[in-house]
Amino acid sequence: MSRPGGATAYERAERLADPNAIRHSLNGVRHTSYWLDSIAEPQAEPALDHDVSTDLVVVGGGYTGLWTALLAKERDPAREVMLLEGQTCGWAASGRNGGFVEPSLTHGRSNGELHLPDEVDELDRLGRDNLAGLCADVERLGIDCDMQPVGVLRVATEEYQRRDLAAAHPTEMLDRDAVCAEVDSPLYRAGVWDHEGCILVHPGKLALGLRAACLKAGVRMHEHTTVRSIHAVAGRTVLRTDQGVVTARRIALATNAARSLLASARYRVIPVYDYAIVTEPLSAQQRESIGWNNGQGIADMGERFHYYRPTPDGRILFGGYDAIYHWGRKIRPEFDIRPESFERLAAHFQATFPTLSQLRFTHAWGGAIDTSTRFFCFFERAHSGRVVQANGFTGLGVAASRFAARVTLDLLAGTPTALTQLDLVRRKPLPFPPEPAASLGIKLTVAELARSERRGGRRSLWLHTLDRFGLGFSS
Repeated sequence: MSRPGGATAYERAERLADPNAIRHSLNGVRHTSYWLDSIAEPQAEPALDHDVSTDLVVVGGGYTGLWTALLAKERDPAREVMLLEGQTCGWAASGRNGGFVEPSLTHGRSNGELHLPDEVDELDRLGRDNLAGLCADVERLGIDCDMQPVGVLRVATEEYQRRDLAAAHPTEMLDRDAVCAEVDSPLYRAGVWDHEGCILVHPGKLALGLRAACLKAGVRMHEHTTVRSIHAVAGRTVLRTDQGVVTARRIALATNAARSLLASARYRVIPVYDYAIVTEPLSAQQRESIGWNNGQGIADMGERFHYYRPTPDGRILFGGYDAIYHWGRKIRPEFDIRPESFERLAAHFQATFPTLSQLRFTHAWGGAIDTSTRFFCFFERAHSGRVVQANGFTGLGVAASRFAARVTLDLLAGTPTALTQLDLVRRKPLPFPPEPAASLGIKLTVAELARSERRGGRRSLWLHTLDRFGLGFSS
């Protein structure tokens, strides 16, 4: 049993793990997203090779950019819409996440109450409507993305987490026996099955399905086309790429964690790296040993939390916990591979499911999350409203990206709507400080979050100060 000031269950798991066995379980893994590796990617659309003019340019081929381009064409089929992507659509966060599609627009109810208390009820309603709209759109567009409305099981692995669950969900909480009847793990103390709180999807199939829908709707797409700069010329806005110049009436920026083309937005987001591993397929006996017959997504209640789920072909994805920031807001391909994070996740997986300790892992990868200080998306307008950027989702953007696309198009249209009048849209998060304050602050915060978990959830003065000013940091 954990005690205040003692190691957490997952820290004890790391200490007790056999390092040779852990490394053996990861031997030969592919350092690429399982989701993208499990599907046939289409031939890339040709790169831009000349100067061009258009009505609307969308920069970024992830969920936010794809939804923006698609909905723009559906609102006005005659509008010329172009999408520019530096690599291929869905290659970054949209093809690397866990596939948890949650309705919240504010990274959870409690975070919404902290930042927008007067609006949180309306945002909860809009989030539910948005998720329903996403499901309807996926069905209408014929996107096969293995959508499963199974909900999410939120589990307590420490005593203080069990107490928190009991206080927040007195009539819904599952005790140890009940939660282990759903999914059997020696670490679980209690849980809550939120039936409406999550839909699971194959994120790679969703991204490529949206890409196909964009092309079918008439979106002109150029992949392997990196935009280098943006500036105004005679009432129009110009994007410069390595291959040509694009002049547009309106521009939507959906570049996630990448360095913003707008100087005013650069300090409002930092790239934080998240990691995941995927097992080989389970045998029937292995599946029976843990139950999990209802296939829910699972998230534990730690400050440094894990998320995990079964895949459509009988594997288990296990991710989260580490949240790694690199000095100077750097994003580099080599940061996608972090052996110490993969080994930590493997040790935590084996502690969670000891009956599966002989499983090998086939995929291990990472990627950057666009983290903002309020943990949910914001909107930046520039060039007299001709340019709008949406980002800052902080890892909960699979559904919220569709909502952000709708807001972006409303803002670009220039006519106030119910969405553009929301405080969520009109207010911006506090910026992160420059270096070295950013690195020092993040390192201190991560250390204090770990100490809070060891102290039974008691938060330090530093964490209370961050809470007071609407700041924070977690994986």
